[in-house]
Amino acid sequence: MSEDRKIIRRARLTMIVVLVLLAVGAGRTVMSRMSNSRALESGTSERAKIYVKTTQPKSDPVGQTLVLPGTLQGFVQSPIAARASGYLKRWTKDIGSRVQKGELLAEIETPEIDQQLSQAIAARAQAASSLGLAKSTVERWEALRKKDAVSQQELDEKRSGDVQARANLAAADANVERLRQLEGFKRVVAPFSGVITRRMVDVGDLIDAGGGAGRVLFTLAQTDPLRVYVYVPQSYAQLVKPGQQVAVTQTELRDQTFRGTVARTAASIDAATRTMQIEVTLPNREGVLLPGAYVQVSLPLQSSQALVVPSNTLMFRGKGVQVAVVDASGKVRLRQVKVGRNFGETVELLEGVQAAEQIVLNPSDSLGEGDHVTIAPPAKEAPAAARKPA
Repeated sequence: MSEDRKIIRRARLTMIVVLVLLAVGAGRTVMSRMSNSRALESGTSERAKIYVKTTQPKSDPVGQTLVLPGTLQGFVQSPIAARASGYLKRWTKDIGSRVQKGELLAEIETPEIDQQLSQAIAARAQAASSLGLAKSTVERWEALRKKDAVSQQELDEKRSGDVQARANLAAADANVERLRQLEGFKRVVAPFSGVITRRMVDVGDLIDAGGGAGRVLFTLAQTDPLRVYVYVPQSYAQLVKPGQQVAVTQTELRDQTFRGTVARTAASIDAATRTMQIEVTLPNREGVLLPGAYVQVSLPLQSSQALVVPSNTLMFRGKGVQVAVVDASGKVRLRQVKVGRNFGETVELLEGVQAAEQIVLNPSDSLGEGDHVTIAPPAKEAPAAARKPA
């Protein structure tokens, strides 16, 4: 009997252990399911959130720098033409020569002008001789008129001959002076100080003073200072004023910046290109810059005090240009904005937003009015050691 009780007791203990183990397993299963349920709810809620990156509009107090292309030109640049026809006897200056005002550049042989001058001098002598005869004739006839030996009409005719002789002499003098001035043009001299940039003739060439390519002998340019003509777009035209300092750079001249000044502006917009021409005066005392070179002109512009935002904040929809603003409760408000100047990566906003507002970067097409969003925290920069390449 005692043996049966022992067996029953053992069976009860075994059943109790099994039941305890089953209870523990069931509890673990329930707890696991509850934990998984909470994790699923948390993950679903987390994934349901819309994370956005935002930025705030900024006002640039310094202003923008506008970089435009330009071509260097001599401050004075002129083709040197011949005023007398003939043949080139010799030239004294070649390309690259620096000359002073009045310095001889070339000489021209003018046989026709020489002959015309000799003829004009002879004609002048004839006119002078005729004047002497007419003058003495008038004096004699005036004396005869006092004695009533000749009529008044005959005396008036002699006086008219004297006046005509004087006029002929004056015309002869003027012709001689004209030809002598043409003789002076046989010497081609520099009208201003500068550099010879082109020579288009050689010894023996026929020089035609009447027009055409034969007139131009040299091209002379004044290289200090230089001029730069730049065409400013209409959106920036109001910000460029005479006297403004600019920086000029040339690709071939690395690490060199040349300072110039806006000398004048056209004060009008070209209807064809919608640009305004400005002239920049650029000192070139050392002669480093060469006329005709392509340069970049940097114009520091005055700040317009407008708010500036990145270009990727703009949304182009049916109602026009909009931006998405996140309010204090985390909801999206779509704002109509008026866009000013476009700087490439940034644009000006003239109306629609305030400086302290949060504007969504890269807004998705599905983003709408009233959507609840979460502003993503700014990404932390990696340590310098981690950023260094291996």
